[in-house]
Amino acid sequence: MIRKTGLWMACSLLMACTSNNANQQLANKILQDARIQQVDSMARVVLAQGFNAGSGYSQIWARDMNTFIETACEVNDTKDIRNAILLFFGLQQPNDEMVDGYVLKPDFTWYDNVPYYSDNAPEHVGFKNTVETDQETSLIQIIGKYIRKTGDASILKENIAGRTVLQRIDDMVDYLMRERYDATYGLLYGAMTADWGDVQPHDDFGCDMNELSHKAIDAYDNAMFIIALDYMQEMTDDEALLSKWKAIRDNIYQNTRKHLWDAKNQKFIPHLYPETSPLPEGFDENKIHYHGGTAVAIEAGLLSNEEIAVVNAQMLENVRLSGMPSIGLTLYPPYPDNFFHGGMKNAYNYQNGGDWTWFGGRMIQQLIAHGMVKEAYDEVQPMLERVIANKGFYEWYGQGGVPSGSGHFKGSAGVLAKAIAMLREWADEQVK
Repeated sequence: MIRKTGLWMACSLLMACTSNNANQQLANKILQDARIQQVDSMARVVLAQGFNAGSGYSQIWARDMNTFIETACEVNDTKDIRNAILLFFGLQQPNDEMVDGYVLKPDFTWYDNVPYYSDNAPEHVGFKNTVETDQETSLIQIIGKYIRKTGDASILKENIAGRTVLQRIDDMVDYLMRERYDATYGLLYGAMTADWGDVQPHDDFGCDMNELSHKAIDAYDNAMFIIALDYMQEMTDDEALLSKWKAIRDNIYQNTRKHLWDAKNQKFIPHLYPETSPLPEGFDENKIHYHGGTAVAIEAGLLSNEEIAVVNAQMLENVRLSGMPSIGLTLYPPYPDNFFHGGMKNAYNYQNGGDWTWFGGRMIQQLIAHGMVKEAYDEVQPMLERVIANKGFYEWYGQGGVPSGSGHFKGSAGVLAKAIAMLREWADEQVK
């Protein structure tokens, strides 16, 4: 018995040493990787050029800023960032909803969006793709990340037209629970789009909820809400607010697992349709894997490490089957031809199966956060390589790795910069 215990201890020590050696080797590889250093430097140059979404976009979007705010705080004047955040609250609407983004009034030259105005931001105009339900939650996450990064919690006390930022955040939660909450499932809803996307089918413009919309519930919107509510619990010590927010958070969390996680197939159901479905007869939407929403759900703590390993393996298999460049692949298999209008009517275009570093990079971050560093390092390689090859952070990539959209998309730069910071932090810990 003593010898058996001694042998077990010896084997355990050997395994630990082997694991430590492997970690140190990987850490050295990460710290010596010139491509990581190059892409990080490139990202910082892009993120130092203001807070608009990227080349081709003059607007400042909450959903984009949410993914580059942390690195932006390192390469910009934080006063400018603070003012850019507060301007969102100036454009908060009388019903407490939040806009997608804003732009100076002379720069608002497109008319497929209804403009949003406010006397609290007289020089700017807001806009909103109402098919989505991530505007409020994106802005709350921006505030949470800004405070963590800068320590400037005073932003919560900033008074805008008689209400503090903290009060306005609470009012945004009330708006979501009043206007976008489905009582049957106990979850937030939007219109049916492709995963995290902001374009609905059967509509030439596709970004505004209208008579062509189909009410839909997905993991992405609800995971974003969970993450926002987690940040909010760091913003106050008011017991009544904390109790309220925790109850909402726990309800959304439990119902997301209950109604959207398919335990048999170890994946998230793309959508629940409380009313009518837009799907063609005989089409099984649950065969589609939503990569972006899954990555955000992992960030929300909705999956165990074992489940993360499974969905990551599914993503890699989807990449192999599709022939697309990376796990940034939006979804697989894509929706059938002509289901969406415009460019998305064909597979592997834009949000119907395009490859977006903007979300693939978030999956890399979550692999690192959950101890799957080797997988993260391996899977980030095609994302690094195409940034260097194309001399920029493109918005998305089509088949064959063809770059498309904005050539300096800050969301892509932001998620890669954060993933790189996480890789380096892990590597530094291993070689101490």
